[in-house]
Formats: sequence, C-alpha cells, structure tokens
Amino acid sequence: MATPLKRAPPPKGKQPPRPPPSSSGSPSQPFLRFYHSEALRKKTVSLLGVIEQAEDGTVHRDALAKLVVELTNSGLDYFFMKQLKLAKPGFLVEQSANIGMAGVQQVMGSVIRQIIGRMDSPQLLSVCGSIRRLML
Repeated sequence: MATPLKRAPPPKGKQPPRPPPSSSGSPSQPFLRFYHSEALRKKTVSLLGVIEQAEDGTVHRDALAKLVVELTNSGLDYFFMKQLKLAKPGFLVEQSANIGMAGVQQVMGSVIRQIIGRMDSPQLLSVCGSIRRLML
C-alpha cells in the first residue's frame, strides 16, 4: 500500500497569498495562481483595455487569441516545467517533457485561435472579464 505524501509546511513568515474575499462576502473557492512577467502583465492590461473600449471588439480577436495563448503557455511553464526542473529528474526526462509540452502548446494554441477567432464582441468582452478576474 502506498504511503500518502506529506506536505511540507510553508517557511516561517512565508504564508501563501490569500485570494481577496468574494463580492458576496462568503469564503472564496479554492484557486491556483501563477506568476508571469511584468511585461506580459502590461501587455494583458493594455489589450484588455483596448478591447473593452473598442466600438467593435472583433477587430482585436487575433490579438486576444495570441494573448490567451501566451498566458496559457506561461501558466503551463510555471505549473509544470519549472516545477519539473526543480525536481531535477534528469536530462532525458526534461527533454521529453519539453517536446511533449511543445506539442500540447501547438494543439492548444490552434484551438484557442479558432475559438476566439469566431467570437463576437460580447463574447470577447466576457473573455476579457474572465481574464481580469483571474488577475485579482
């Protein structure tokens, strides 16, 4: 029988960030957060503002699709590749993971571009709102 994994407690004085309370005042749902570059954050905030202020948001579909792909790739890197490297599994495992993740990113990117490329303005605004909520 396998033994359960024990989680190491966070270092003293280093508590994980807590999500802001939900607008209803009830405890928020569980979440996972990833950190990305300041440049990607600026790019995200800027594009969301452009789309939200546009008369016709559909002219920005390609840019939003590219941004969602970039955010997705950043999240995959943060949650999987960086953690794998920290585990030091060895060169072959890391290379296999790199190749696999490149394939995943290519397929996901294609799907994301197709879906966002067909959205109308209200749907694009909904995506923008979702991204903003994830940034809190």
